[in-house]
Amino acid sequence: MPIRTQSDLPAKEILENENIFVMDEFRAMHQDIRPLQVLILNNMPVKQDTELQLLRALSNTPLQVDVTFMNVKSHVSLNTSASHLNKFYITLDDVRDKKFDGMIVTGAPVEDISFEEVDYWREMCEIFDWAETHVTSTLHICWAAQAGYYHYYGINKKLLPRKLFGIYEHKVMNRKVPLVRGFDDIFLAPHSRHTETPAEAIHACEALKVLAESAVAGVYLAIAEGGKKIFVAGHPEYDRYTLNNEYHRDLDKGLSIQIPYNYYPGDDSSEKPLLQWRAHSNNLYSNWLNYYVYQSTPYEWN
Repeated sequence: MPIRTQSDLPAKEILENENIFVMDEFRAMHQDIRPLQVLILNNMPVKQDTELQLLRALSNTPLQVDVTFMNVKSHVSLNTSASHLNKFYITLDDVRDKKFDGMIVTGAPVEDISFEEVDYWREMCEIFDWAETHVTSTLHICWAAQAGYYHYYGINKKLLPRKLFGIYEHKVMNRKVPLVRGFDDIFLAPHSRHTETPAEAIHACEALKVLAESAVAGVYLAIAEGGKKIFVAGHPEYDRYTLNNEYHRDLDKGLSIQIPYNYYPGDDSSEKPLLQWRAHSNNLYSNWLNYYVYQSTPYEWN
C-alpha cells in the first residue's frame, strides 16, 4: 500500500530503504483515486519512533492511505523537538470540521496516575467525543484503550503488582469477526504496562465484544459498535528492538525492571531479540483498514 506523507518527514527515507512504498504529496495529487484519510493522535514521548512503527504497520494492503499526525495542545512534549511538531503535526483545532476514515490513538507513559490527573485528559475526552461524529473507526492502543474503556463505558484501570513486560500468547475468542480474520488460534503480541483494565469488567459490558484474550495479559482485543471503536491492550506496532530499548533505558536509570518475558533467546539480553509478532501485527492493521475503514467509509464525506 502506498503511504502518503509529507515529502520531508524523516520516517519516509527509512521506510523507503525498507522497500515500503511511500508516496509524497505531489505524486498523490496526480492519482485519480480517493485515498483513505487516517488521523494518528500520537501521545508517545519520542514521536518519531512511533511514526515509523505505525507507518510500517499500515503499509501492507493495496489501499492508499493519507496520514495526518496530531498531538494534544495542552501538553508540552519534552522528547520531540518543537520544530518537528510544528512542521508535521496539527491539533484538534485544525481539523474540527474535517472527517476522517480512520483514527489511531496511541498509548502514553501516564498509566501510573489516574486519568483525571493527566494534564491533557480533558482534551483527550474532547477528541474522543469529536471522533464519534467525525471518524468512521478509531483504533485505541494500550493506554488509549484503557482511556477509551474508561471514557465510554466507565471501566477504570487497576495497578498490576508487577509490570507486564514482554511477548505473551493470546487466544482468538471469536473467529466470525473480520478483525481477526487470518489470525492463528494462538498468536503473540508485545505488552509493556503497569496497569490493566480488568477482564471481568470488559466481559460484563454488553457494548463490548472480546475477540482475543491472554491467560496472563488479560483481554487483548475488543470491539464495539460494529468496529467503530476497537481496543488493543498491547503494542502490535512495536519493532524488534523497542522492548530492548525500554529495558536498557530503565536499567540505565537504576529502576527495578525484569527482563522482557519470552523476548530474548534463552533470556540472554546480549542476544538479538526474536521478532515473533510481525505477521499478527500486519494482519491486524490490514484487517482494520480493509473491513472497518475502507469498507465502511463513504466515498465522499458530507
